[in-house]
Amino acid sequence: MKSKLFLSAIAFLMAFTMQAQEVNEKYIEVIGTSEIEIVPDKIHYLIEIREYFEEEFDGKSKPEQYRTKVPLHKIEQGVRKVLSELNVPQNAIRTQEIGNYWRQQGQNFLVSKRLDIILTDFNLINEIVKRIDTKGISTMRIDKLENKDILAYHKRGKIEALKAAQQKATYLVEALGKKLGDVIRIVEAENRTVFPLAQSNVMASDAASFDSFRTIKKNYSMLVRFEIVE
Repeated sequence: MKSKLFLSAIAFLMAFTMQAQEVNEKYIEVIGTSEIEIVPDKIHYLIEIREYFEEEFDGKSKPEQYRTKVPLHKIEQGVRKVLSELNVPQNAIRTQEIGNYWRQQGQNFLVSKRLDIILTDFNLINEIVKRIDTKGISTMRIDKLENKDILAYHKRGKIEALKAAQQKATYLVEALGKKLGDVIRIVEAENRTVFPLAQSNVMASDAASFDSFRTIKKNYSMLVRFEIVE
């Protein structure tokens, strides 16, 4: 019993001593940040196709007069033909979603489909927009960008954030006539990815430009605590 009490007293004393040391410890804590811009080697481009009526585009018919439905498979054939002409392989085209488009009460449902097209060249997007028959297209947009070496970029971004933290801590401490000591703690903050959300309403006459959305931007933050040396 005495042995247990003695061990408990030692443990309590050690914990108290460590807390006191931590409170009295002289340190500086800073956040270092970095931004990496990555050129993607894989572009996911979404095209949503939807059934429509030919009368919608004759400039005179009213919705209740629509009769000639253009089926989904015919619209998809046109899209795939354009992609084939641009040398996009068929295995790069995947169906992401199929659904029904609700219209006004009493009118037929129209079927829609979303295609996920994997591209490797941004110039193909402009060519697709120029050549495709937009009557059966509701939207076209960039979904996400990828790069096969993304892990290497993560490593580089984190290292640069750490170096930025060290540089910041150094000039702050030296401004007070002190020196920067060893690293006490490193905490990796939440990293953010900025993906493009560019969307083109293809029913409009002008094609959207994607020049501003050709890179993946990754932001990194590292919280670092350094010892201050007298």
